[in-house]
Amino acid sequence: AFNTDGTKMFVVGSIGDEVNEYACSAGFDVSTCAFTDAFSVAAQETFPTGLAFNTDGTKMFVTGTDGDDVNEYACTTGFDVSSCGFTDAFSVSAQETSPTGLAFNTDGTKMFVVGSIGDDVNEYACTAFDVSSCGFTDAFSVAAQETSPTGLAFNTDGTKMFVTGAVGEDVNEYACTAFDVSSCGFT
Repeated sequence: AFNTDGTKMFVVGSIGDEVNEYACSAGFDVSTCAFTDAFSVAAQETFPTGLAFNTDGTKMFVTGTDGDDVNEYACTTGFDVSSCGFTDAFSVSAQETSPTGLAFNTDGTKMFVVGSIGDDVNEYACTAFDVSSCGFTDAFSVAAQETSPTGLAFNTDGTKMFVTGAVGEDVNEYACTAFDVSSCGFT
């Protein structure tokens, strides 16, 4: 994940059980990035796989295949992992027992989780970036293109969804009505 201007890059991993922060001197240019700090999520997730932030970086979200939930962290300084603390968790185990990817719409009223067991993108309705308020809405199968999906992203208006995975080793593009997985079709 990146902050809004690309001067910070964040990497989550299943071995270190932490979110690693990097400062980048040129926005969205990984060749200019240097390690800054790390934040452990091991108390909530010992196999983290997915990472997202709210728009100003004051909330961080981590999912993983061990806890089968989305963990929410409040950060007192935007996009600074050293300032984050655990807030709440939302279980997605009824829909996905191996969540690997995570995304939100721009105002945080929709959350999306992809996983390697269900082979689908699960949509949840939420109060703005508050996982304690989320409820399951719908699911969209990507099994025809990817049977082990791991990554998920949307364009800014949600009319395009992108899914990557471990089996197909490609990026699959879908056309959608704004952030509505029930409307998506493979492109």
